Amino acid sequence: MATTDDFTIRPLRQDEARLPIEWAAGEGWNPGLHDTECFFAADPQGFLVGLVGEEPVATISVVRYATSFGFLGLYIVRTPFRERGYGLRIWIAGKTHLAGRTVGLDGVVAQQENYKRSGFKLAYRNIRYHGLNGAMRALDARLVPLSSLPVTEVLAYDRACFPETRAAFLRCWIAQPGSTALGILGAGGLSGYGVIRPAQDGFKIGPLFADTSQLAQSLFDGLRAYVPEGASIVLDTPELNAAAVAIAERHGMKPVFETARMYTSRAPALPLERIFGVTSFELG
Repeated sequence: MATTDDFTIRPLRQDEARLPIEWAAGEGWNPGLHDTECFFAADPQGFLVGLVGEEPVATISVVRYATSFGFLGLYIVRTPFRERGYGLRIWIAGKTHLAGRTVGLDGVVAQQENYKRSGFKLAYRNIRYHGLNGAMRALDARLVPLSSLPVTEVLAYDRACFPETRAAFLRCWIAQPGSTALGILGAGGLSGYGVIRPAQDGFKIGPLFADTSQLAQSLFDGLRAYVPEGASIVLDTPELNAAAVAIAERHGMKPVFETARMYTSRAPALPLERIFGVTSFELG
């Protein structure tokens, strides 16, 4: 526990786990309705809260994946308590929690220079696309419920597209209430998967991983078939994956927000050509 004057930092308790999600919704970040449980499953000690007396005023998530990677997010100081140094103090505590690991974040572009001063380097931009679900077309026969596949196969595919293993998180993520998780099969087995889940506003697709743009398109269509026509859909795409951007634009989606994907050391060697939708700006 860290204390400075009347400001105290401690791990968030499970009964408080919705706090940063509610604050994120208030900031307009549109988190998923059931993200809390999965976030906490990823690393129960990975969420810090800063308090003035007994009042929560700041949060940060610093989730550890296995032994080598961590992701920083949900860095929020409530408006009345900004410009008092509380943000810097909880930031330092969060970085200490992730000491010795490569750390990633998706930060607002305006804060890039501040993150650089803390040792982060820009890797690429992620673009949030928003649109309305349109009319459906015939679905690819190779689509299957992800739950019908061995979980080891799903975890292995995910590991190829993420810097570390995240088994506890992923088991929760693909089984969220109200969500749909689909895989698509190729000659060699699982060739992609995706999840769509209800959010504060509409539905969010993430992750969307696939071996080819055609498979990603089939998954995208399969996922949106589970939500009403005219519903809002959000897809967060790495800008460097031109095929992912093309899928969003073909469906009339428009860019509404962007983040700077940054790392504290060399960017992990990920196959961006297979990453069509980011899982979460909060946890990577």
